[in-house]
Amino acid sequence: MALTVLKVGGSLSSEPKKLRCLMARLAEIAKTHRLVVVPGGGDFADTVRRLDKQFTLDRHVSHRMAILAMDQYGLLLSDLSTGSVVVRQFDQALAACDSGNLAIFLPSRFMFEEDPLENSWAVTSDSIALCIALRLGAERVLFVTDVDGVYTANPKNEKNAQLLKEVSIEALADLKMRTSIDSVVPRLLKKWPIECVVVNGFYSERVERLLDGTDAVSTLISAGKP
Repeated sequence: MALTVLKVGGSLSSEPKKLRCLMARLAEIAKTHRLVVVPGGGDFADTVRRLDKQFTLDRHVSHRMAILAMDQYGLLLSDLSTGSVVVRQFDQALAACDSGNLAIFLPSRFMFEEDPLENSWAVTSDSIALCIALRLGAERVLFVTDVDGVYTANPKNEKNAQLLKEVSIEALADLKMRTSIDSVVPRLLKKWPIECVVVNGFYSERVERLLDGTDAVSTLISAGKP
């Protein structure tokens, strides 16, 4: 059975009831699908950003602190999903999937030991999730966030922003704004081609539909031109 990595964004914590609903549903879906959750950083990472500005931290230090923020958010997510298993190693994640449990991958051990990505604020949990998916041999990555997908402009500021059903790696890299995923992801996808989808986690049914192989409001990041 194919494995899917879900990056559950920290922005979803702004709606606690909806985040609880999502995590409870993922724990149920994991009984029939192989799912690994990679946590975002959320408020924990924002605290690191604030401290970085306050103390002008060494980039390696702020990078590691932000990764530890992901661990903290992962522990929060595990508390919201009965039946989930917190893991720190790839074999543990695969074993949890094979047992029908939702694996929540805390990335600090892997990232500290191997340090596979540049140490900067450009690298977020999105890039880290993609890296973990590669190591797990995942079929695809779902970036589960607080917007419906990738837009032509920031939908929170621009009323006329249009949702893109599909966007190529090249077009994503060319967008002159911060999208719902970090700017390093397109570069990584050129080296590590894997299916990626951006979906709104406030609508857990959309995530479930994608996992079941049916269509849902979202954006597919494709290797070719859409």
